[in-house]
Amino acid sequence: MTGTVAAYKSPLHQMTQTTRTCLWNDSASLQELAYSLGHGAVGATCNPVIVVEVLKKELHVWRDRIQQLIDQMPAATEHEIAWTLVEEMSTRAAGLLKPIFDAEGGKNGRLSVQTDPRFYRDAEAIVGQAVRFAGLAPNIIVKIPVTESGIRAIEESTYRGFSINATVCFSLPQCVAVAEAVERGLTRRESEGLDIVSMGPVCTIMVGRLDDWLKIVADKLEISVDPGVLEWAGIAVFKKTYRIFEERRYRIRLLSAAFRNHMHWSEFIGGNVVISPPYKWQVRFNASDVPVVPRIDVPVDAGVLASLMKFADFRRAYAEDGLSPSEFDSFPPTRRTLRQFIAACHELDGQIREVLIPNPDEAKVTV
Repeated sequence: MTGTVAAYKSPLHQMTQTTRTCLWNDSASLQELAYSLGHGAVGATCNPVIVVEVLKKELHVWRDRIQQLIDQMPAATEHEIAWTLVEEMSTRAAGLLKPIFDAEGGKNGRLSVQTDPRFYRDAEAIVGQAVRFAGLAPNIIVKIPVTESGIRAIEESTYRGFSINATVCFSLPQCVAVAEAVERGLTRRESEGLDIVSMGPVCTIMVGRLDDWLKIVADKLEISVDPGVLEWAGIAVFKKTYRIFEERRYRIRLLSAAFRNHMHWSEFIGGNVVISPPYKWQVRFNASDVPVVPRIDVPVDAGVLASLMKFADFRRAYAEDGLSPSEFDSFPPTRRTLRQFIAACHELDGQIREVLIPNPDEAKVTV
């Protein structure tokens, strides 16, 4: 590693150049991805909410293509057109990342494509979509929700040679279940002499979404804790999970997502992990004066942990045996996130509908 800190473009670039921590962009927008690549990013992730946001901001870029798809697929539903568009967005973004993928042998340079969240109870349907997505480009990584059925899909997809990004995940027991499923899949491939060297699985912890839920619980139960305590819940789970992953040498990296403050980035610097902030958070981090120093091994304050332990759902998220796989689907952060992701799928269909069936009330009327 050469050069000086002063030569780095930004705090995020400094992080990627001086530590093991990687930066991925949490968006498939080509403009936002280009910004992120300029600050050291080596990958990108996406989900239905993000796709809807991209379309809202860049509909002028995609409107003509949507119309072409409508013309080329005369019997297609708005849902089918929407997912065709998602695949095209993903393929374009994957192209920008392909040189990194080639240079790093598959560990980075990947573009995540989210499986349809409505399949969260159907492992076979998830794997079927994973097969399709993996064929879009060599550097696709398939996002699979950490539900009870999702765990089965993660093992099978890994066995088939697909790199997975476990999502809709908020707890230590979910992460361990993912890591063990990936290990089973990799071991099955190894036993058959199949390649695993080029695979690059990751397990996301949506740290901010656990914080969000505990804040709702505090309001519902009228529990008062010191200001800022609830900002540490996801961080505490992430750090404990990271220690366990390192001790057990699982062949999967953790990924931090769902940003609510700079600590969801800064507290994980130095770890062999992925930080995946949306564009707006990258801009904030790059404009900050937060020192870029390793903090992944700095423990969460004991007093903060004691306050967090007042919450049953934090205890469930923080203990390895806090949730069984049969409880993953009913964990409140899981339900809240699935509802949002599924709603975004319907909203995405609505974006296509605006082109497919224009509102006559807004059209010009001739006499």
